[in-house]
Amino acid sequence: MPFIFTSRLGGVSKAPFDSANMGLHVGDNPIDVATNRETLTRQIGMPIAFMEQVHGDTVVLVEDNSKVPTCDSLITTHHNLALAVMVADCIPLLLKSDIAVAAVHVGRKGLMNGIARKTIDAMRDLGAEVIYSYIGPNICGNCYEVSEEIFKEVVAKYPSADSSQRTGKFTLDLVAGLKSDLKDTSLLDHSSCVFEDPKTFSYRRDGITGRQAGVIWM
Repeated sequence: MPFIFTSRLGGVSKAPFDSANMGLHVGDNPIDVATNRETLTRQIGMPIAFMEQVHGDTVVLVEDNSKVPTCDSLITTHHNLALAVMVADCIPLLLKSDIAVAAVHVGRKGLMNGIARKTIDAMRDLGAEVIYSYIGPNICGNCYEVSEEIFKEVVAKYPSADSSQRTGKFTLDLVAGLKSDLKDTSLLDHSSCVFEDPKTFSYRRDGITGRQAGVIWM
């Protein structure tokens, strides 16, 4: 399959970023992060484009990895370029069609901003017909507790994101909410809970920590 979801294992970063941290923005040694990214690049066999993620709704079409755009979604139509999304609790969403691929950062704000739908619409505008969507490891609906105010805001727009009945707390299942935005795609759900899995980074669990990545290519 032309995509991968990395774990925190197999890199060179030192604690608390140990070890395959892909994020340059978390306080890790940039030389170690570069080494981890180079290892991933060799594994995939092509350059990887990263983005500076800001929990917004901007979608950027890229042709190479010469720049790091500020956005939360990357699209490319090029066959010799991979796209990466970095996460530590948020949902790494990867989209693929015959003519384009996309990497999308879907946190709570991204879900509310409609970043997934905007990316799919942009791919449709490029001519994509059948789109496959892949959801990677993220924080699950049992572990993602929020304030009552945030809970009500999200559930008002995405009722399926309400996981409070099974937890007795103000918890959100962002994947369930996101799936309603992916109904016109062919969905493969690879999610597991990063909060519960010590092999993955989780900001909610650890605070200062690294980032794993979802990477896709044509």
